[in-house]
Amino acid sequence: MDSTTTVSRTQSFIDLENEFGANNYKPLDVVLARGQGVWVWDVEGNKYLDMLASYSALNQGHCHPRILTALIEQAKKLTLVSRAFRTDQLGPFYKEICEMTHSHSVLPMNSGAEAVETALKAARKWGYQIKEIPDDMAEIIVCANNFHGRTTTIVGFSTEQQYRDGFGPFAPGFVIIPFGDAEALEWAITPNTVAFMVEPIQGEGGIIIPPSGYLKKVREICDRNNVLLILDEIQTGLGRTGKLFAEEHDGIESDLTLVGKALSGGVYPVSAVLSNKEALAVFEPGDHGSTFGGNPLACAVARAALKVIEDENLVEKSLFMGHYLKESLRNIISPHVKEVRGLGLMIGVELKKSAGGARKFCEALMGKGILCKETHKHVIRFAPPLVITKEELDWALERIESVLLHH
Repeated sequence: MDSTTTVSRTQSFIDLENEFGANNYKPLDVVLARGQGVWVWDVEGNKYLDMLASYSALNQGHCHPRILTALIEQAKKLTLVSRAFRTDQLGPFYKEICEMTHSHSVLPMNSGAEAVETALKAARKWGYQIKEIPDDMAEIIVCANNFHGRTTTIVGFSTEQQYRDGFGPFAPGFVIIPFGDAEALEWAITPNTVAFMVEPIQGEGGIIIPPSGYLKKVREICDRNNVLLILDEIQTGLGRTGKLFAEEHDGIESDLTLVGKALSGGVYPVSAVLSNKEALAVFEPGDHGSTFGGNPLACAVARAALKVIEDENLVEKSLFMGHYLKESLRNIISPHVKEVRGLGLMIGVELKKSAGGARKFCEALMGKGILCKETHKHVIRFAPPLVITKEELDWALERIESVLLHH
């Protein structure tokens, strides 16, 4: 195949996206057609190591055979009945995820943003019913630099100007404090505070890790003030940080935990709100729902995805491989690197302002067969599938070093 055909084939797919699609993403110009494990192939047959894992949705790797089998077998039998009827997959899914995560109850949805919205509704209703605050006065505290999704409610309490521009007016009832500052939380709580929602690590915010013991202090403050702690573990959960949940690094349990992404191994949209208290008990039939939430296909896929995490020891692998990757990256003496930080296989390489932004480094890495993405302009995010091997990491590190030293 000559180079003219090669360029035109990739370009033809890009042209279709540009002609017919909304311009709400700026992807790298690689057109992927196939994936297996930690590897993906583009339409020309070029092979790449996926070091992004769809923002932690692919913890189990691309097209995991056990998850695919569960999807295909269930798809042949029953895919959707809505929640108007019961199925033979929902109860077992509830039991298995609750036992694995030490939760008392679960409410399934589809996307991460839907899980966030579900938790916000539960927290407000809990505030009125259980805490007995005045109607329509509920306050939920969130952190600056947060990323919890893209709905109008959620972008309303974002501090990223672009996420808000042109989308108001926004819902009231949200108070923003600095991330990682437990004292600020203490000061922000009022008699009308129903919940504090926070990411254990701010992923989109640039892989920002709070001070050690932060979540432990937060848990104590919430307990003392009768405030629900909501942890958004959509990116950090299910093994990504070297624990099943990032909260375990501080030895705590939240009241509501939000999971998504890797809950299906990247095969199907599945999310859930897990509850360790009576927070979900405030919902009554008709209060909240989703046509696709908890459908039998989603449940079968999620059950298989959870089993893979357990059976293949992906939490332990993340801890070991993440430590190896982080220390190896720190050993690269590059004039461009300001800091390497992370937990498990969720790692950010922050570049100095003088480096001119992370995008060009991601493009250079793509040229060497590694796919990753910039976040917050100056940070390269490395978060490969948890099934990655040391040999594959060594292959990647050689190329990362070359780009960081010579680009």
